[in-house]
Formats: sequence, structure tokens, C-alpha cells
Amino acid sequence: MARSLDRSLNTGTRSPGGISRMTVSVRGVVQGVGFRPFVYQIATKHGLKGWVCNTSGDVKIDVEGHQAVIHDFLIDLKALAPPLSRVEGISTGSAPVVGYLRFEIRESVAEAGKYQLVSPDIATCQPCLKETLDPSDRRYRYPFTNCGPRFTIIEDIPYDRPKTTMRTFKMCPQCQHEYEDPLDRRFHAQPNACPRCGPSLQLVDSVGNIVPADDPLGEIARLLKEGRIVAIKGLGGFLLACDATNATAVSLLRERKRRPSKPFAIMAASLEEVKRRCFVSPAEADLLTSHQSPIVLVKQCDTSWVSPEVAPRLSYLGVMLPYTPLHHILLREVALPLVMTSGNLSEEPIAKDNDEALRRLKGIADYFLLHNRGIYARYDDSVAIVDGEKPQLIRRARGYAPNPVRLPFKAKQVLACGAELKNTFCLTRDEYAFLSQHIGDLENLETLEHFENTIQLYQKLFRIEPEVVAYDMHPEYLSTKYALEMAAQAKGIVFVPVQHHHAHIASCLADNGLRGPAIGVALDGTGF
Repeated sequence: MARSLDRSLNTGTRSPGGISRMTVSVRGVVQGVGFRPFVYQIATKHGLKGWVCNTSGDVKIDVEGHQAVIHDFLIDLKALAPPLSRVEGISTGSAPVVGYLRFEIRESVAEAGKYQLVSPDIATCQPCLKETLDPSDRRYRYPFTNCGPRFTIIEDIPYDRPKTTMRTFKMCPQCQHEYEDPLDRRFHAQPNACPRCGPSLQLVDSVGNIVPADDPLGEIARLLKEGRIVAIKGLGGFLLACDATNATAVSLLRERKRRPSKPFAIMAASLEEVKRRCFVSPAEADLLTSHQSPIVLVKQCDTSWVSPEVAPRLSYLGVMLPYTPLHHILLREVALPLVMTSGNLSEEPIAKDNDEALRRLKGIADYFLLHNRGIYARYDDSVAIVDGEKPQLIRRARGYAPNPVRLPFKAKQVLACGAELKNTFCLTRDEYAFLSQHIGDLENLETLEHFENTIQLYQKLFRIEPEVVAYDMHPEYLSTKYALEMAAQAKGIVFVPVQHHHAHIASCLADNGLRGPAIGVALDGTGF
């Protein structure tokens, strides 16, 4: 019989020797965040026997030991959970003692119809960064040093290496030892790799010819200092980079990208560098250095730091800090602030695959820095502003999606297709609303395909088959046409048109935890 954590601390089926057995289910963001190694370590610390494993729906734990010890284990399970995890619920049950001899991590179990929350990709942790910058470490200057990119490489759940784009890289003996050692911080870290066995960089010119380089990042730094434009394959797709202090390079990027006036974001090497040039409040500093590491809009105090062409006629600048080892190495090497903007033509989705980038960014980039780790989900950088000491997202993507919005009720399985401009869609199940990463303006075939593929990914990851489909009333929106085409083929699904400005007001109510009634004013450019 399952119980909540608070009601179960004194339960368990006891053997004549005073040993009890308890089964535990943990739900939330508990895969890809070091949760199983954490469970192993606290169970071992408490001298408990049993096992832990991932399933498609939760992390399952089965422990045997003295009742008081299991009590302490359950307290630690909730209180000491890894910082990147988010425990949504713990339920327990008692079972007959079987006499486990040790505690172990078991193989993952796939369960039909079950789903699991998936962690977003987050910025490089301090231990990984320390290794990357340590000349004595075997991962020195290795651009893929990590303990886990997550959302962008996951193809399905449970979260195991064979279900990620890392499956093609066989771990060397040293990495395998880390992976199998319960005391190592990379114990069961699915993307574990090093220069001997992991992904690698390759530099090519504008038509795809290989440029020989023993140190591709050093060569890229040299090219950027010369005023060249470089397409860099990152975490969720390609970024276009150039020297942010070079007005000619920035203007050329604008011309080639067909972005005549919208501001570019820049990447700076450190928070200290940003503080020397911009007014940065404590809340803005916290946001810049957070696990999410978004682009943050901050007010400039020295406009000579970057070219005026970066953000024409604006006093605010979109700034982000390095969030992968590749960025950390490059920014230290180049010693300049860099424009880092989405790798696309204006209004197109970010390019994610090598061949796609060479085709779509031809004529924009002078050189391409490629790598051979596959990207499964396209992922732009998030954009935020601090308003009254509270972070407010302008574009929700890397670092945030696919973390769901928690609903105050249990919802049907609903697909809300979103609008035409700055599209995101939303899928709901149970008490969760899974808001997609930024898709972009649905004005061309490439972005529509990105929209459709991402809906399919979310439906697969979270095991959602929509019962209701909501869409904008505007008949010419591509998201509306997608829903209406679906309506022509689907059976048993309810289709609901939603007035555009009503949706704006409803989303503001939901964002602020209000139910209404309310009077809403939508200051919007277009609608139907």
C-alpha cells in the first residue's frame, strides 16, 4: 500500500530480526541530475540494502534495514536531494523482507504510458569548469567536459546513454571507471566523456573544406580577432559569433543575416567584466550566474565597450556568460566580448546539424566550428530582464524548458498551438503544463517543421495524446492551419478556437496565480 512520505516514516514490514523493507517511488526532475548516485550514497551511508533504478515514470527504491534507519534515510532523501533535482512527490509502501545482500543501482525499466519530468540543459558546474581550466587535468581545455547536457541530447526516457545522442561514443577505461564508481561524481553520468573517447571539434571554411588546426578553438579566436564571422555549434544549435568591438564585423553580420536593426546579444568572459561596463544589480548578477545562465538585459554605463552597431540606439545590452566549456575556453582565448546570436537567417529556426548549418548559413559565416555530438532538440538561448528584483522571462528556452508550469488542478491532455509570432506551444497532462522552448515566428517552412517536430518530441517524452486542441482564431496563422489540418484527420478530439487577446490575458492571470474575474488590457500589434 502506497503512502505519502509524512505518513510513512514508521511503517514497513518487519522480520523477526527487526529488519523492515520499504518500497519508495520518487517523482519529479529526478533523472539526469545525479539522483541515483545520490540514493546509492545515502543508502550506503545508512547501511541499508536493496536497489534503486530509473523507470519511465519515476525513480524506484527498495530498501531493507532497521525501521529507525529507514526513517533517517527517508528524511535525507527529501532534505539532501541534489541541487538540480526537483522532488515533486515521494510515496512509500511496505513489503515482505527478502534479504538483500547489498545496495545496487539496477538497469532502467521502460514502462508503457508512463512519463518523467526531464531536466533542462544547465550551465557548466564549477567542478567541471575547474577540470577544464586545470593544465594538470586530463580534461584540460576539453570543450565537452561535463556531467550532463540533458534535454538537447535525450531521445526518450528512461534517461540512459543508449537513448541519447551520446550512444555512439564508447567510454575509454578511465571514463568507464568513473561511470561505474559509486564514489565518483560522474557515477552514472550518461554524457561522460574525455578527449580520448568523446566528441571532438573540427574547423571548416565557408564551403565545408577542412581547415587543419591542432587547436581549433585557438584558431577560431585568431579568426575572430581578425574580424571574421564564425558559426559555432553549441548546445542546442549554431551561434553566429564576431568581435563585438569591431563595428565593421558587426555591420557585416547584420547585412549577411538580414537583421538591419534588432539588437544582438553578447557573451562576456566573466561577471566582473560585465560589471566594469554595465550597471548590474545583485538580482541581475544572480541571474547571469545562475544554473540557467540566460541572456540578461542590463543597462550600459560605458557604450565604448562594444560597437554601437550591437544594439543601435539602445541603452540596454543583452549579455550572457559562458555556459559550456567550449564558451569558457573561447572567451578566455579571444579576450574580447563576442556577439553571440542565433545561427539562422532572420525569421528562420536555429540550425542544429552540421550539414544543415553549412547549407543554411552559407554566405553568412566565413568559418564553421563543428563537432560530432548530435543535437536532438533545437534550443535557443533564453532572454530575461529583472523587473523590481524579480526575473521576468522574455524568451523561454535553454535552462528553463522543458520544466513544466505547475497547475493548481489536474488538466486533461491538451495541446495549445500558440500564435504566429514568437511561437511557443503548450501541452498539458495531470497537474503539469509543458510550455515548449521558443520556436520563433511561424512564417516559413523551416520554422513550421521545427514546430511540428518539437510537438512530436514533447508528446513522446511526456506520453501525451491530446484530447483537446486549442488554436488561435486567426485563419491565416500556420499554427491555426496545423490545428485545422489535424481536425480534418483526427477522431474523438475536441478542437477549441481561442481569441488572441483573450489568450494574452488568460496567460497573465495564470502567470500570477490568479483566477479572475478580471479586466485585461492587451496592447498588441495584431490579432483577429
